[in-house]
Amino acid sequence: MTQAEAVRGRGKARGTYAKTGLKKAAILDAALAVFAKSGYRSGSIREVAENVGMSEAGLLHHFPNKSALLSAVLDLRDQRSYEFVPLDSTDPHRALRGLVALARYNATIPGVVELYCVLSAEATSPDHPAHDYFVNRYQWTHGHIASHFARIEALGELRPGVTPSSAASQTVAMMDGLQVQWLLDRDSVDMSAELAAFLSTIVTFEI
Repeated sequence: MTQAEAVRGRGKARGTYAKTGLKKAAILDAALAVFAKSGYRSGSIREVAENVGMSEAGLLHHFPNKSALLSAVLDLRDQRSYEFVPLDSTDPHRALRGLVALARYNATIPGVVELYCVLSAEATSPDHPAHDYFVNRYQWTHGHIASHFARIEALGELRPGVTPSSAASQTVAMMDGLQVQWLLDRDSVDMSAELAAFLSTIVTFEI
């Protein structure tokens, strides 16, 4: 094999890899739309495949089963959320403002919000494939947000009578509740503004 042939071969591999990545991204976007519309149980692999213009067997080449597809969709949602909310940051002000930024961003992606709301309700059943994901996610999210409120408390910026743990629980509940209200009537609810107003009642710095 000549050097030129080797280079062409490497280029082909990269091209194939890139196409696979684009196809997976298209599948995840389609799955998100299907699951948001019909729920995980009713949404089918076949419908997802049709929306991408491929066969069911072709889709299963990328994701071996429906549970694996769901897991990838949820991971994608989380990755996008982390771009707005630096929960691993040591700056609690930045983290709380990131939650408000995330609420603002969520208002631009109703399909993702619908998927999350539908799946979180369905996943209360222990036999749901996403049950463990949501249990672990709530524990992880609560723990990280509570740690930021603990830092805020140490700075003397948490209002009297509020504990870091209760502040975290209330914040998560507020965000989830606002999403449901917004889905029902998007013109009457500003999720980011309402979340910022709520946080201002439990911290003393400007959100």
